[in-house]
Amino acid sequence: MRFDSTLVHTGGGPDRLTGAVNPPVYLTSTFQQEAPNENRGFVYSRSGNPTRAALESALAELEGGRRGLAFASGLGALTTLLEDLPSGSRIVAGDDLYGGTWRLFDHHRRQFGLRVEYVDPTSPAAFAAALDAGPTTLVYLETPTNPLLKLIDLRAVIRLAKARRVRVAVDNTFATPYLQRPLELGADVVLHSTTKYLGGHSDLIGGALVVADARWGDRLAWLQNAVGAVPGPVDCFLVLRGVRTLGVRMRAHDRNGRAVAAALARSRRVRRVYYPGLPSHPQHALARRQMAGFGGMVSVDLPGGARAARRFLKALRLFTLAESLGGVESLAEHPASMTHASVPAAERAARGVGDGLVRLSCGIEDARDLVADVERGLRAV
Repeated sequence: MRFDSTLVHTGGGPDRLTGAVNPPVYLTSTFQQEAPNENRGFVYSRSGNPTRAALESALAELEGGRRGLAFASGLGALTTLLEDLPSGSRIVAGDDLYGGTWRLFDHHRRQFGLRVEYVDPTSPAAFAAALDAGPTTLVYLETPTNPLLKLIDLRAVIRLAKARRVRVAVDNTFATPYLQRPLELGADVVLHSTTKYLGGHSDLIGGALVVADARWGDRLAWLQNAVGAVPGPVDCFLVLRGVRTLGVRMRAHDRNGRAVAAALARSRRVRRVYYPGLPSHPQHALARRQMAGFGGMVSVDLPGGARAARRFLKALRLFTLAESLGGVESLAEHPASMTHASVPAAERAARGVGDGLVRLSCGIEDARDLVADVERGLRAV
């Protein structure tokens, strides 16, 4: 099947018992056993649940992995991945990351011996130098990055890591498997906040890991059960429901992202627009090679700092001021005071996340209405 058809039919067909077209939601904590330790595949819903199993199967198929694992949040997925790293591990990561990832790495895990070296994500040479600087356990990549929408050359960086026998994890939340499939490029594990595009409706919190190696998948499944950051069956059902329409939604997000980015780029009231679909983006050619589209995320830097950003955001009528992204409705947020507030101000400034930066998640509304809305915001600035 082609990918749009796979989206609709993945996760198992109609229920074998009843013929229900959608997978049933198994609202149970425990399952009857025929005799001690003799069961029908499920024992306790932390260890496994049929609704979750349908989602995990779908996630593995969409990313081209051997095993999918669902979690209660994206950070729950990342925490479980980190639990598999030995004490004193060293991670090499791009320096433009989701603020919650930075908070977990630097505010929490450092006290347990985790060392993280941040490098310019656009430079394979920087990754090579960091990998050669000391033993490395994991390369952690986010592409496009959050919030500056930089791109990592996945083929180049994965090749560098593999030559040094280092595993590679890729946060694929912004692109989704519709636009990019890192496992096919050699990555070892893909991470998602399923809260975002996979769920797609701003009505759930969830996360996922998809692993290329079956043995490592078994190990991570053991940790999934041991750590316990698992989603409930209703959230699993909602993510699977969202997956069905991922194709039509991503095409709309992509169309609207292009339109909004182009409108912002035309304005004299803007210092800089960050969107890989613009020919002015320094990695536009890489985006065209590596991705099947450019997505719905756009960031814009406004001259005038926090005051200008506040005026812009308060003037918007269609974009809702809220954290998160990837829903059918358009959202706008101020990274410096919202999603990246846990990153110290000096660190934010050094990485280019200034007080005038606004991040937009373009939903699936009419592109003309979204363009009119950002133009309204610019007039307020």
